[in-house]
Amino acid sequence: MVDILQTRDAQGELFIWTNVEAVHEEDFNRWYDREHMEERASIPGFIWSRRYRAASDDKCRYLALYRTRDVGVFLSAPYRKAFENQTQWSMTNFGRMFGNTRRVTIVTPVIGKGTGSALALIALGDSPTAQRAAGETGALIGEEAGFLAARILTPDPELSTPLPTKGANNFIEPFLILEATSEAVAASLGGRVAQKLSIASDKVTTFHLLWDLRSEDL
Repeated sequence: MVDILQTRDAQGELFIWTNVEAVHEEDFNRWYDREHMEERASIPGFIWSRRYRAASDDKCRYLALYRTRDVGVFLSAPYRKAFENQTQWSMTNFGRMFGNTRRVTIVTPVIGKGTGSALALIALGDSPTAQRAAGETGALIGEEAGFLAARILTPDPELSTPLPTKGANNFIEPFLILEATSEAVAASLGGRVAQKLSIASDKVTTFHLLWDLRSEDL
């Protein structure tokens, strides 16, 4: 069984899942694409930044993921400076976002490698379910066509503070991410894993990749 790591020496992933009103969506996307992604990817210790859009409009539509060398990067002076000194454009868009989930997470690879054009995100609810997911996901879907990789994101409660301008959300749960070659494959695999783990179907969300920015390219 894969152990769910609980150490800040492990790789980290900042997880931002949010929504924005349609009237502000164009500026929101421009802000992410022209300022925010590069700003975060340029922080020492960051490895990549990625943006996704949900396949269904009845969910929070936008997911941003940022991989770091280790979770300790989120305690570093460069990161704190960036987090505490936002641009006016950032503050404007933070104020427009709603339904926010912001988590600093510990990354536990489960099986596979690579990044797909789509992913399934499964809210696992609690640590025992995350342990089951770590132990059973590979055997269940590891050989399926279109499946690339799986990882578990376990939030660090102390570091998972809310976005600037937003109130706290005290419900902390782990997530399983399934990387796949298409939305259809991601949705199918996510549904199978959720059923195996007795997780409700509304806890599975499918996203397609908007773009990937690697820090080494800056």
